[in-house]
Amino acid sequence: MGDPKKNRRKYTKPSHPWQAGRLKEESELLKRFGLKNKKELWKMVSIIKNVKKQAKNLIAGYSEQSEKEKKQLIARLIRLGLLGENASLDDILGLKLESIFERRLQTLVYKFGLTKSVKQARQFVVYGHIAINGKRVNVPSYLVKKEEESKVSFYINSKLNREDHPERTIQKIKEEIKEEKKNIEQPVEEKLVEVEAK
Repeated sequence: MGDPKKNRRKYTKPSHPWQAGRLKEESELLKRFGLKNKKELWKMVSIIKNVKKQAKNLIAGYSEQSEKEKKQLIARLIRLGLLGENASLDDILGLKLESIFERRLQTLVYKFGLTKSVKQARQFVVYGHIAINGKRVNVPSYLVKKEEESKVSFYINSKLNREDHPERTIQKIKEEIKEEKKNIEQPVEEKLVEVEAK
């Protein structure tokens, strides 16, 4: 059973430490999703591996219990937003690593435009500025369920919740500048198309 005080590792390290292709891929994922270290990456890899392993075992089974477990596994992955409706076990085997990174709270906070960068999203989450359905969540690797997506916002008591907070006003100004640039550039592009057509 083991010592109850000792936390077990929730990931497995790569079998070989120095593989150039894998190291390059890992460093790209670290930058793209703003991860702190490779341990976080390996945790997500382990989750995907375990899900795929479970799916492979269930494909081989034909009992009532295996059918029940298939439905439960697919339902869980649909709730997490990793699979679409009417998914099958074959879809689970086709899951990519990026799909689970897209479901992390840190990534979604950045995608929803609450921060300027992925690293800032991590900072906001860790410092307790982000909430889901009004409840503070300070774990960047929290996997957000599909139903919780619309409930991701700033924590009520956070200073960032105010509209006039400097961090938010700077972001709004940048967004307005981007929109103005688009409006200015669009007519020029349309004119070029008209000239080319003639």
